Order: sequence, then C-alpha cells, then structure tokens
Amino acid sequence: MKHIVLTGGGTAGHVTPNIALIPKLQEKGFQISYIGSYNGIEKSLIQELGIPYYGISSGKLRRYFDIKNFSDPFRVLKGYSQAKKLMKQLKPDVVFSKGGFVTVPVVLAAKKRKIPAIIHESDMTPGLANKLCLSSATKICCNFPETVSTLPADKAVLTGTPIRQELLHGDKEAARNFCGFSSDKPVLLVIGGSLGAASVNENVRKILPELLKEFQVIHLCGKGKTDSSLEHTAGYVQYEYIKEELPDLFALADIVISRAGANAICELNALAKPNLLIPLSANASRGDQILNARSFERQGYSMVLEEEEITESVLMDSIRKLYENRNSYIEAMQSSKQLDSINQIVSIIESCIA
Repeated sequence: MKHIVLTGGGTAGHVTPNIALIPKLQEKGFQISYIGSYNGIEKSLIQELGIPYYGISSGKLRRYFDIKNFSDPFRVLKGYSQAKKLMKQLKPDVVFSKGGFVTVPVVLAAKKRKIPAIIHESDMTPGLANKLCLSSATKICCNFPETVSTLPADKAVLTGTPIRQELLHGDKEAARNFCGFSSDKPVLLVIGGSLGAASVNENVRKILPELLKEFQVIHLCGKGKTDSSLEHTAGYVQYEYIKEELPDLFALADIVISRAGANAICELNALAKPNLLIPLSANASRGDQILNARSFERQGYSMVLEEEEITESVLMDSIRKLYENRNSYIEAMQSSKQLDSINQIVSIIESCIA
C-alpha cells in the first residue's frame, strides 16, 4: 500500500486543504499518517478523522525580535531529529506539506531520507516556512499564477487550493433553523479565521445596531472572542468556531466579510459568495493577505477594505454596496476558471512515487 505523510499546522488554513485531499487519497488506496505540532489546531482536526497523528517539537521562525528567538531554534532542531526518526519508522513513499512552521523539519527530514516532498503555497508569495523548504521540495503546488513565475520552472505547478467538498453541499434551511433566523432579511456572514480577528470583530460590533436594521448577522469570531453582552440579540448569532454546520451557514449567507487568507478566499470563490475582504495589515503580517485580496479584487471577485481605512460609516457603506452589487460578483466568480485542485494534486503526488 502507498503511504503518504501529510503535514501542516499552526492555523486552520494550514490544515483544511490537507483535510480536503484525504477522501481522494483514501479512494486511491493511500495509507495516511499526519505529522503536526504537539498541541496545534491540527491535532484535534486530524484525530477526529481517525488518521494516525504524530506530534513533534515546533518553533516559530520570526522576522522580528522576540526572546523566544533564542530558544525556538533548539525546538526546530529537536523537531528535525524527531521527524527523521518518524521517517525511518513510518517509511512513507511521499510527503505532502501545506505549510506552517511545523512542516520545516518534516520536509528537511524527508529530503535527508530521500523521500519526495511536495509543498503547497496558497499565498501569492511563499511564507518563511515554505521558503526554507523550497530547495528540499520535489514539486511546489501554487494557488496564484503570479507565484509560479517566481519559482523554479521545473518544480512550480499551478494547482489552486483543495476545497473541502462538503462546503459545496450546505442546507440553507437547516442553517436558518440553527441560527433562529427569519427569511425577511438578507444574511451577512462574518469570518475572522480560526484564530479570530480582533479588529474585524470590534468594527462589526460597533455598527451592529445599524447593521441589524438591514441584515441578520452570523459572526464566527474565534476562540475566546465572543461578547457575552450581545447574547440573545435578535438577528445576531456568534460562535467561536463552527465545523459541522459550516456548509449550511455558507449556503444561508448572502454576503460575507472575511480575512484574506488564501484558503478562505478560494472557498468563497468556489461557493460564489460576494465578499468584502479585510486583509491582515502589513504592520501585523508579511503583507500576503493584502496581495491575495488585491488579486481577487482585480479579477472582480471581491471588494477590499484595508484595516487602516475602516471607520463605522465606511464599513457600513461598503457592506451596503457589496449587497447592492452582489450579482456582478457572483457572475464574475461563476465564470472564473475553477481548477480541479484535488485531482491535480493527487495526480502529482502519484507521479512523484511512480
């Protein structure tokens, strides 16, 4: 039996594309193991699927000064040693990495053991973890055409990002019952990402009284980010994180506010949901979300509002404008050339072990 090790972690965006690949890999007869961090979000998400999970030591690689910069390299070295042992123990035929700092020791260990490693880059420009893995990778799967041209031609392939197929089959009425919503107002879905988005949460809540005059609001606000003072507000529901009901909530949503992580925006595109993207600011990140958002804006799929531009009136006006023009966004997304990412990536995986 062919054996694949999947790796990726730190945020849900580094895990959900791996989860999207699992049914197809199982269909193709692969034995699957997963390497992640000891207690990252990936651990519970993967173990729920019954996939064998192996935790290794993981350190964050930072571009800025932090006292942990002195200890984390030792964690990475420990993770590398553990990953080498796991490669020897598991004897996989291939490794597929979705990124995040835990993947660096795994990809380097695969190269050391002469096991082909495929990495996937969702963003326009590779993150630091993937940059460190480029020379050890057999193939690099890319989400944006702009990315392919900046990477080695013999390695880079445009595949798009694998989308969890269950997202495409939500039940609108089940979501309406779940949220206790009526059918007389449109629904706005606000997604802050698995870790939440403090500024998005804060700004949406500031305009909530005005917003609720025109919309019903589903707010996915991140772990520990719910506001108890807003419980039992008519037309407003808030959840830290939603798993089972997410396809239904997407089906119910007329428009969406989201961060601009690559996986999130690709899901919105696949679902043809008109969206207002509020990318993580360049001050708080390496600026990849801004690049992702502007690419989608150029293609007519998204409206973009940068954090620094947000005021209560600007945010409210943007939401109204998005809803008024929703059909033009839906048409643009529906006519976009959707890549068959899952089949293409699984085909690349199989070709690397042929």
